[in-house]
Amino acid sequence: MRIIVCMKQVPATMEVEVDPQNGILKRMGSETKTNPYDLFSLETALRIRDKVGGTVTVLTMGPAQAEDMMRDAYSMGADDAVILSDKKFAGADVLATSYTLAQGIRLLGGADLVICGKQTTDGDTAQVGPAIAEHLGLPHTAWVKEVCYVDSGKVQVRQDLVSVSQVSEMQYPCLITVDKDIHVPRLPSYRLKKLSEGRKVRIITYKDLPDQDLSRYGLVGSPTQVERIFPPEAAQERVQLEGDSEQKTEQLFGLLVAKKLV
Repeated sequence: MRIIVCMKQVPATMEVEVDPQNGILKRMGSETKTNPYDLFSLETALRIRDKVGGTVTVLTMGPAQAEDMMRDAYSMGADDAVILSDKKFAGADVLATSYTLAQGIRLLGGADLVICGKQTTDGDTAQVGPAIAEHLGLPHTAWVKEVCYVDSGKVQVRQDLVSVSQVSEMQYPCLITVDKDIHVPRLPSYRLKKLSEGRKVRIITYKDLPDQDLSRYGLVGSPTQVERIFPPEAAQERVQLEGDSEQKTEQLFGLLVAKKLV
């Protein structure tokens, strides 16, 4: 069984700048970390591999510095690591990013199961995973909270849909996006970490991809772009309640009703 896990490096701080000329995030030189949701997807993949056999390949699109994340994935137990890296991929939105990752998956020969984190902490769209599935023509289930059953031919998963839970079963090939806490991500192994130092991380560029239509990639292939990124402004409004306990309770309840919080 072949499993591909899509991962991403995200900013480790809110201090991220956007190029005012093209709306591209200035990632080079910024402190980064592995997208937290992707650690859950990698753990899910490793557990499935350990149960039914096969390989786990981690795939990312990003600059060369993403190699650090790939080596961390090796130290957790991944079998192979691939980076899609090219200046032509820069500035990609959801549509262009998902298309590039889908092309990378095609180049690698496809997969029985593709696993993505539910979302990334920099974009928060939760759209890339499902969009990859659409580009590849794969059935998919998002927001998976539990893998109920898995074997060499199919996977059964449970997703939480606000007020209800739904169980879905899919034949391979298919794609799932996993929510946090589906599993506790394992800690990197010191032995595997030492072994990973000599392991190869494959780099794939634009010229390697099956589709050479430049209008599908990067900023050129992105119908949307970032205007600015900023932390939320915290309003510190303070209200002092007067009277005895019963009067204060009534006032507090009235304020909550007025703000539609109850």
